[in-house]
Amino acid sequence: MTVLMHDWGMLDFLIIGGGIAGISSAARLSEYGSCLVLEREAHLAYHSSGRSAALYEENYGSTSTIALAKAGRGDWDDLLSGVRSPRGFMLVCLRGEEAQFETDRRHMGLTELTMAEAKNLVPILNTDDVMRAAMSTTAQDIDTDMMLQRFVGLLRTNGGQVETNQTVQAITKISEGWQVDTNQGQFTARKVINAAGAWGDEIAKLAGIPEIGLTPMRRSVARLAAPGGLDVQSWPMLFGPGERWFAKADAGALIVSLAEEAPSPAMDAWAYDIDLAEALARYQDYVTEPVTRPISSWAGLRTFAPDRNLVLGPAPQDDSFVWVVGQGGYGFFTAPAASQFVVDMALGHATALSEDIMAQLSPRRFF
Repeated sequence: MTVLMHDWGMLDFLIIGGGIAGISSAARLSEYGSCLVLEREAHLAYHSSGRSAALYEENYGSTSTIALAKAGRGDWDDLLSGVRSPRGFMLVCLRGEEAQFETDRRHMGLTELTMAEAKNLVPILNTDDVMRAAMSTTAQDIDTDMMLQRFVGLLRTNGGQVETNQTVQAITKISEGWQVDTNQGQFTARKVINAAGAWGDEIAKLAGIPEIGLTPMRRSVARLAAPGGLDVQSWPMLFGPGERWFAKADAGALIVSLAEEAPSPAMDAWAYDIDLAEALARYQDYVTEPVTRPISSWAGLRTFAPDRNLVLGPAPQDDSFVWVVGQGGYGFFTAPAASQFVVDMALGHATALSEDIMAQLSPRRFF
């Protein structure tokens, strides 16, 4: 029997998914009506949002992703002041990787370094084998917990709420909007916001909305003790050409990833030993300090739409069902502008984004 935990009445907005995409969208929407977030886990940001490398770089990603990053500048300086901190990132290449290196360098507008300059920034860099290096000084770390809590604070200030341990079991169209049944109760809302990440297509299917074809991709991470006991905190994030691996300072240690994209079911992902081993082998080719046994490891899912752009806005079949999915690992640094765009599209407001970018983000492109 369904048990109502609260009598919420008819909500204006019901957001399914408590990652950064869902929480930021809920915070914005809560300025325009009653708002409730349903999260299936015991706490927010458990899956992809809780396992992000969290780097902010305006010139990283697809055209639409870059446009969103730039459109969010005002929020980073206001609502999210103090969430970012200096990091920078360095692209490095071995012999034979020069063509991909040059493509990446030009695309991201990186400044080439001498090997002496590169080694001064990362002392363990193997300058006997690393042929070229290029740098961005604008890349910044994102304090993901602080960012999430800023949006949660805005949501609650506006009267919005969060309910955890809520697994959606059925979604039914009703005359006023939607009825959503979970393992804990029943909710009704005028608009449903689908921010369910890897489960986005499953939520759409429950609602009778055509699926988009989202693909969750596993990415594994190994955590190493600081190489040689060095202080790594000031080191830039390291990338191999084509993002074949990356390494980043994290709380006094170093996280290393193959940056793989392995198709996966929607699930609580875990790291595969073979992926961790390959990541460490690639990283080892670029540095002089021997790789040590990982302190820990984990994996997360980055979910992509077929064209690898975010999917933001009302479903063409029913504009009371709003997609907020397909972040593909860019959820945090696109969230300020993406959440505002969701509000604009859901409520029929004007948007600051160009028509071309709007078309790249709209769910209509799939139908």
